[in-house]
Amino acid sequence: MLKIEHLTKIYGEKKAVDDLSLHILPGEIYGFIGHNGAGKTTTLKAACGILQFDKGEIFINGLSIKQSPIEAKRELAYLPDNPDLYEYMTGIQFLKFVADIYGIGSEERTEKIEKYTKSFGINDDLAMPISSYSHGMKQKLAISAAWMHDPNLIMMDEPFVGLDPVASHTLKQMMRQVCDRGGAIFFSTHVLDVAEKLCDKIAVIKNGKLIRSGTMDEVTGDSSLETVFLELEENKGSQETKEGDVK
Repeated sequence: MLKIEHLTKIYGEKKAVDDLSLHILPGEIYGFIGHNGAGKTTTLKAACGILQFDKGEIFINGLSIKQSPIEAKRELAYLPDNPDLYEYMTGIQFLKFVADIYGIGSEERTEKIEKYTKSFGINDDLAMPISSYSHGMKQKLAISAAWMHDPNLIMMDEPFVGLDPVASHTLKQMMRQVCDRGGAIFFSTHVLDVAEKLCDKIAVIKNGKLIRSGTMDEVTGDSSLETVFLELEENKGSQETKEGDVK
């Protein structure tokens, strides 16, 4: 569903992502964890075609994001960590705008708008301008929009930030439903207990480099994800210090 091969993104002299390869299969919820600045957002933006990259290749359901960007983007939806919506629009105008982009018919869009906005409890707020929405409401609207065209791959950057417990539970159910129909989810998170309970596979990134990936059992063994993550961070930091001393 998503194949990232030797992805490298350089800003000046810094490698934000360094020769990263991942393969997310249909039916998988794949978690992406790392400290702030580790390269998670850069990877996600490159994977959905927002950000150009220096080396490597990315395929969405077999389509190259470089060679066939429009076709590849039809297969996916991307939810950034801070949804930048058209605040002069009302909620319903925005959702209809998204439906127009993907060519979703009148009956289908009405059904989906009602389904998702009711699930998140914002259906009574759709006539209000988005500028009046709280962060959590904007997040719920953005999630509803991302699900509108039944994408095969959904990529999200910290999707649970700003969501209340009920909305978080709703999103987890929606993520699993995507995978149950053969789609895939790739998302970053700092909420390690959520990742541990929800994800089929996990990848840990530090300073742009992939340091561990696999099923939850392969990554954590008998430990918790939090314990393993902290150990990996500490060990990697110690190794980098030693290498720096040698140099």
